[in-house]
Amino acid sequence: MVGPHFSEQTFDFLDELEHHNEREWFEEHKPIYELELKERMLGIIESLNLAMGDFAGDYIRPPNKAMTRIYRDVRFSKDKTPYKTQLAAYWPRQGLEKAGGAGYFLQVGVHGVMVAGGAYTPQPPLRAIRDYVLDHHTLLRSLLAAPAVGQLAQPFGGNTLIRPPRGFPLDHPAADLLLNRSWAVVALLPGEVSLKENFTHLVIERF
Repeated sequence: MVGPHFSEQTFDFLDELEHHNEREWFEEHKPIYELELKERMLGIIESLNLAMGDFAGDYIRPPNKAMTRIYRDVRFSKDKTPYKTQLAAYWPRQGLEKAGGAGYFLQVGVHGVMVAGGAYTPQPPLRAIRDYVLDHHTLLRSLLAAPAVGQLAQPFGGNTLIRPPRGFPLDHPAADLLLNRSWAVVALLPGEVSLKENFTHLVIERF
């Protein structure tokens, strides 16, 4: 299956960026970034959008909105390097772009590809998620136990708490699930898969 993908030049750029993460180097090599990283990433997002119309139409975003900026926000970070060394895209549910919630996520770098779905860092809706789990824990367990999830994704972790969250019953059948702080399913792949012609197929399979 032939589809948009990245090139060896993409990885050469990202590899060099790890060693020359500075504005002067980036500006000198920006034409390569525009062609081999940004343009290719936008093409991949467009291809993913077309496929997502069959199962996630409420999550489709324009490619330039889905693709995250390569520029790091260094205002509150000790690490002042100005650029990210991987490419990423995020598809939240339409209407929840600002509020958070669950969505689809893709990250590509020399060291690996991450494909994810769910609410990885659910700040505002965390209480709502836990309330929902109280009433739907059986369904959630069945979804996480589905064979396809076990075959295509990492075991569900959840970044669990040590103690149950306040205000929730300790003896509820969903007590173990309520310990979760993250509600995302993650698949990790070698970075090289993003250079192959079936790359978008592999991502959609996991989405």
